[in-house]
Amino acid sequence: MSELTNQSLNRLQESLARLESKTRSLQDAVSAAHQQRLALEAKIEDAQTRIQNILSKLPPQDDGRQMDLLSNGGAKDDHEPTSH
Repeated sequence: MSELTNQSLNRLQESLARLESKTRSLQDAVSAAHQQRLALEAKIEDAQTRIQNILSKLPPQDDGRQMDLLSNGGAKDDHEPTSH
C-alpha cells in the first residue's frame, strides 16, 4: 500500500511541476504581450503628437494662403523632383 501511495505522490508532484512550468510560460507570454502593447501605445501617442504638430503648422482653411491642390488642373511645379 505504501508503494502505491508513493507512486501516486510522485505522479502528483510531476503533474504539479508540469503545471508550474506551464504557468510560468503563460505568465512570461502575458508579460511580453503587455510590454508589446505598451510599446505600441507609446508609438501611437508619438505619431498622434507628430500629426498634431504638422496640422498646427498648416494655415487655417479661411487663410488665403492655403493651396488648393485639386484646382491646379495638372500644372507642373518646376521645383518638383522628376522621376527621370
